[in-house]
Amino acid sequence: MTPKRIPPGPGQESVWDYPRPPRVEPTSKHLQVVFNGVLIADTSRALRLLETSHPPVYYIPPADIQMQYLERTTGRSMCEWKGLAWYYSVTVGDARELSAAWFYPQPTPAFASIAGYVAFYAQRMDACYVDGERVTPQPGDFYGGWITRDIVGPFKGEPGTQGW
Repeated sequence: MTPKRIPPGPGQESVWDYPRPPRVEPTSKHLQVVFNGVLIADTSRALRLLETSHPPVYYIPPADIQMQYLERTTGRSMCEWKGLAWYYSVTVGDARELSAAWFYPQPTPAFASIAGYVAFYAQRMDACYVDGERVTPQPGDFYGGWITRDIVGPFKGEPGTQGW
């Protein structure tokens, strides 16, 4: 199946214009992550990773995260571009989400800029925001992109997209 690209409107980006292999770029957008009523990440110094068919994944510097709420797990996964990812569980009070965030301690050289930065699964948090807009999580339980009104798809992870 060939995806039918949604044409972007004014001020929008199409994920079908993003590169493969992916690209990392700085963003000054204001990002916030809330879990169990606590603001656990708040930054305007993130990096965003752009890859064909995926909404942006935001990597947040640890200095802008309340790291006391994150606990490293034994889970790992391999990305053909970035290398070996490790996961964090997030615990605030009596609420816990297993493997709710991930990071690359030693990414491949092309992605060295994201080393140690943390990305959160929006679907596992109470809410994630980009410039005050609550994001919609990328479909599927594996992908971690954040969808905002300025991003159009269709997006990998939606039903019928396994072959993309």
